[in-house]
Amino acid sequence: MRISKNNYFMLMAQVVSMRATCARRSVGCVLINYNDYVIATGYNGVPSGMVHCIARTCPGANAPSGQGLDLCEAIHAEQNALLQCRDTRSIKACYCTTLPCVHCIKLLMNTSCQFIYYLEPYSKADDIIRRWYESGPEREIEQLSNLYIIKNREY
Repeated sequence: MRISKNNYFMLMAQVVSMRATCARRSVGCVLINYNDYVIATGYNGVPSGMVHCIARTCPGANAPSGQGLDLCEAIHAEQNALLQCRDTRSIKACYCTTLPCVHCIKLLMNTSCQFIYYLEPYSKADDIIRRWYESGPEREIEQLSNLYIIKNREY
């Protein structure tokens, strides 16, 4: 049985998340172009040259979910994927294991990305992002069978 493209790319994002070095959460991201090819991947972790948080926890590692984010030393998976992306005008979709934060959504919206797929809502940010994002005239959030999708038609 052949799996759907959505499940294929989301499984890739889940595998990528296994490389994360953040003690708080493991997140993976896969960026796809308009030919449905993978153009970049990213996972969350500290900047190059720093000690990984899974080896020595950073000051924000033990903060409750949604709190102490300014103390966390990790770069988000979406940000790492965007840093690897050669041409952000070729991004069609982002597959992420967790709902991107509002800052990462804004970064993705500033590319040609039309769809953001994610598996898990982010409890503290989900309602805020939904209200902010759905305020746009051509945007919507929809739930598929096992994925959420954010559609951006303004690019």
